[in-house]
Amino acid sequence: MSENTIIKTLFEVGAHFGYTRARRSPSIAPFIFGQKNKNDIFDLERTAEKLDEAKEKAAEIAGKGKQILFVAGKNEARFIMRRGAEKADEPFVCSRWIGGTLTNFKEIGKRIKRLETLREDKEKGNLDKYTKKERLLMDREIEDLSSTFGGIVAMKELPGALFVVDPRYDDIAVREAYALNIPVIALANSDCDLTMVAHPIPANDATEKSITYFVSEIVSAIEEGKKAKAAEKPAESVTSTITTTKEK
Repeated sequence: MSENTIIKTLFEVGAHFGYTRARRSPSIAPFIFGQKNKNDIFDLERTAEKLDEAKEKAAEIAGKGKQILFVAGKNEARFIMRRGAEKADEPFVCSRWIGGTLTNFKEIGKRIKRLETLREDKEKGNLDKYTKKERLLMDREIEDLSSTFGGIVAMKELPGALFVVDPRYDDIAVREAYALNIPVIALANSDCDLTMVAHPIPANDATEKSITYFVSEIVSAIEEGKKAKAAEKPAESVTSTITTTKEK
């Protein structure tokens, strides 16, 4: 896709719309083209550049076999990010971020294990021995744990990166990742502080059309990274076989 085509697409999805100048974070200033009706307008050429960088990083991490945790707490992005994470087969937190999800991952792991155990026991009928009231309480516990941790059940270790929509809204998640040297890829509007964001995508993070576009781009990059990794396996296998034969 040519640069002009990308710029046109970004314009069509409304990626250029920022907030009022009064809300602008100093760190976002290099990506602002100007103002219209007192609102900041993003420089879409810079947005396209940063999107390419973010996609390269996402593909690189996925290509190494590392997971990318999708994070979206605000209502506008929750469903879109969850759908994207499920398509890319990546973990997600598309609800309220629980403090310590990363920095206290060992303890969070215990809650995830509890959820897995309860689900397994229910599937096998092991909960039938309990009273009706006890089973009701366990069902509620499963529901609560699923709502909070259901998206990260498959995340057995810290992720290789975070992908966040609106790092200002999910500031705690960004801070935890930064403290652990986990790179953050973020779709960030003009009110976002980019200090702790390694790979910002400066653009509209408030409308469904814009969010959907950028999430789909990152998902595509992750899928390409995984395909590249899968393509390497047969070659590695052949090399291993040749080496073994020579040794014999």
